[in-house]
Order: sequence, then C-alpha cells, then structure tokens
Amino acid sequence: MHVMENAPLAPLTTFRVGGPATRLVTARTDAELVEAVRAADARSEPVLLIGGGSNLLIADGGFDGTAIRIATQGVALDGTRLELAAGETWTDAVAATVRAGLAGIECLAGIPGSAGATPIQNVGAYGQEVSSTITEVVAYDRQRGETVVLANEDCGFGYRHSRFKADPARHVVLRVRFALEDAGGLSAPVKYPETARALGVEAGDRVPLSKARETVLALRAAKGMVLDEGDHDTWSAGSFFTNPVLGAADYAAFLERAHARLGADVTPPAYPDGTDRTKLSAAWLIDKAGFTKGYGTGPARLSGKHTLALTNRGDATAQDLLALAREVRDGVHAAFGVTLVNEPVTVGVAL
Repeated sequence: MHVMENAPLAPLTTFRVGGPATRLVTARTDAELVEAVRAADARSEPVLLIGGGSNLLIADGGFDGTAIRIATQGVALDGTRLELAAGETWTDAVAATVRAGLAGIECLAGIPGSAGATPIQNVGAYGQEVSSTITEVVAYDRQRGETVVLANEDCGFGYRHSRFKADPARHVVLRVRFALEDAGGLSAPVKYPETARALGVEAGDRVPLSKARETVLALRAAKGMVLDEGDHDTWSAGSFFTNPVLGAADYAAFLERAHARLGADVTPPAYPDGTDRTKLSAAWLIDKAGFTKGYGTGPARLSGKHTLALTNRGDATAQDLLALAREVRDGVHAAFGVTLVNEPVTVGVAL
C-alpha cells in the first residue's frame, strides 16, 4: 500500500475542492483495502473511502482521519455474468460489456466514478438502474470483521438508495456481480422517453448496443455530464439533487402551488410509481423557481448546460458550492413547497 501524510484530496474528486486528509492510503488489491480499513478501525480512526470521487463534497478543512483510495482492478466476463472490482472505472466497464454484446447497463454509459460506488447509490440514468442487473455484492463487513456476499434482495435497493448508503460505516464494497443479457447485439428495451426520441424509436424497442451507448453519451455530454478537464461545466458531482418523490397529499399541494405560480395550464413533469407516490423533476423545479442554466456570478454556479449540476468554475471552495446549493434548495421550497435533497455525499460539511 502507498501511504501519504497530509494528502490533498481535491484532485481526487470531480468537484476539485476539499482540504487534505491526515493520511491517504492507496489500496490496489482487495486484501490491501480490507487491511487498511481494519487498521484504521483498530485505531478508532475515521475512514473516508474514495473511488472515482464523483459523488463527494469534502470540507475545505479536509478530513481528520484516514482516506482510502480504492484502486483495485479486475473485469471478469463469464458468459452473461460480469464481476467488477470496486476500483474499476465504471464507464470503461460499460464500454467493455457493449463490446462483448451484452445488454443491461449500456444506458449507464458516461457516468463518472467507480464500479464499487454503483450499488451504494443504486446508480441509474436513462431508464436503467444497476439494481436491475446486480446479483451479488462482495463486501467487507466492518461490524463482523469478515468478508460477506450479499444477494440483490439483501441490498435494500431503492431510488438512489441501498443498505450501503443507509449505513455507510458498515460495509466496504469489494466486488460487484451482474447478470446481463445476450440479445444478439441489441440493447435492453429502451424505457426512457428522451432516449427513445433521440434514437427515433418507440419505448420498448431495442436498438444496437453501440448505438444506445453512443446516444446516451451524446445526451450526457450535451448536459455537461461527461467529464472533460477543459470544460468547467463538468467540474461537478453530476446531479446535485435527487428527484423528489411525493405522496398523494404532498403532490396535490405541489400542483396547487405550481398552478398558482405558473398558470393552471402548466403540467409539471411527473412520473407515478404505481402506488400513491409521484416522482418530480428536480431540474424542472430548479428552473421554474428562477435558477436557470448558468445561474450565479461567483466561482460556484449552475452548469450552463443543466440546472441540476452545481459546478466549480475554477477556484470555488466547498463553502461556495454549499452556499449556492442552499440558495437553490431554499428557493425551490419557497416556490413549490418541495425540499430538495443532495445526492453527493458531504464530508465534514452539511447542506
């Protein structure tokens, strides 16, 4: 393992903000990762796990403890079965499955970060979620002091949620296993309306895998959601807020406020989940509350391509980003009575 004292963390995140860690350990094997966590736990020292750093907002004061950079590698394909080491770059893994002619995660192309983070957040986009294809998660259980294998049904998957996110101090993801589909080079059925429109097909149709992946990458790039060192619109954590999910009473109250603010003929985007709950579009709420693309004048601003992304224009601090996030959150609540919740993990700070 490589160990660095007083190590800068900002370069390890896509926000490019945050102070140093007391200690930074780089683990390149599962054994090293487990050893690093065990050693820190034995010292009763706080642990911060860092994969691709695409979902982290770290305090300007840094992290008083051991940060562990997960740099494990391994991609194993056996028929339609896929196993990824936690440190594998997710978007590269997606590309590998497309080359292999396997469907199931092709619409998750371009999402930054590591494979090990995908079950934690139940990563999803453009009509796909990893919970639909994950079969097992191999993890180190810090409470039991042993490696365990958790089946899909034991992972507590929900919208951008899992048991790993609910109890982040317990499990360290080591490996993620997937069951994909051999559809003769075709994608899974296209579910997301925007993707279907861009592909020129109907929802439920299949398209060549490479075409599905390339279309999603183009859609993401147009929104600043594909990492590009030279484009400050991508110096972000992707979508900063999750889409709110409201029960029937709260949704009715929201509609009343939306119509009062925007007119009775306005139909906000809404996605019923088959029960009494309805998912709203956080991007729509932000825009209609008055926070349009590029909003802000300081070093932290909304992306010029997508209102859901808070961006570092080059020299922003964590506090700059938090101030903007609070302004947007409070403005949406004042306009529509809906409270937005941050998607990135905050370290040493809180929204």
